[in-house]
Amino acid sequence: MHRRVAPLILASCFILGSAIAADVAKNAESAKLVAALKPYQDFVGQWRGIGQPKRGSNKGAWQEKADVLWQLTGTETGLIWKPADGPLWKSARFAPGDKPDELTLHVTLPDDNKRTYIGKPDGDRLALESAADDQNEVHRVTITRLGENRLVWLFEKRLAQQTFYQRVAEISFQREGTRLAVSGTSGPECVVTGGLGTIAVAYQGKTYYVCCTGCRDAFNDDPAGILAAWEERRAAKK
Repeated sequence: MHRRVAPLILASCFILGSAIAADVAKNAESAKLVAALKPYQDFVGQWRGIGQPKRGSNKGAWQEKADVLWQLTGTETGLIWKPADGPLWKSARFAPGDKPDELTLHVTLPDDNKRTYIGKPDGDRLALESAADDQNEVHRVTITRLGENRLVWLFEKRLAQQTFYQRVAEISFQREGTRLAVSGTSGPECVVTGGLGTIAVAYQGKTYYVCCTGCRDAFNDDPAGILAAWEERRAAKK
């Protein structure tokens, strides 16, 4: 009897140990991702914008809203920019690039084709460029911060053999409602990313805060691991 039980205990211990190791690895990857995208924490929140093909002209202009949230689970992690009925793209995901300080922007276009932009920040500007597509066109998007609550997205394109860009459109975004996840703003801290906590979550009878629904999902998936990492960060600051 004991000879049968022992292997079952060993197998259970192996499975439990593997699960713990997987959770540790997952938390480490999430922490690495958050650290790499920390300079863009202030993107998190809700935005409303006005798009214009030609600056200063209402011809062809449109209104656009977008939600930005962390996605820390699944295969496509990063900062997710989710526009509502935007004519230029269906969704966009910011992720770390292969090189230091490099950023990638993975975009799903209205026709469901994909496009990837790569670039590096330059002060308050972030310029990202794509490879040439099937039409031999190179696309560029430049995101400029104008204070805490404004972002301007400039879309341009050029032929691969040319050097000058042609303007496609510009969207001027204003943060919707009150300020969300703005660095340096006083208020509760998001236990996942360190941004401004705006959504309450609970664990073992205590209330904590996260900055977006993506962080809420990550917290609910592993509250003990998230809080342990948060306590380590707080201790390191002290």
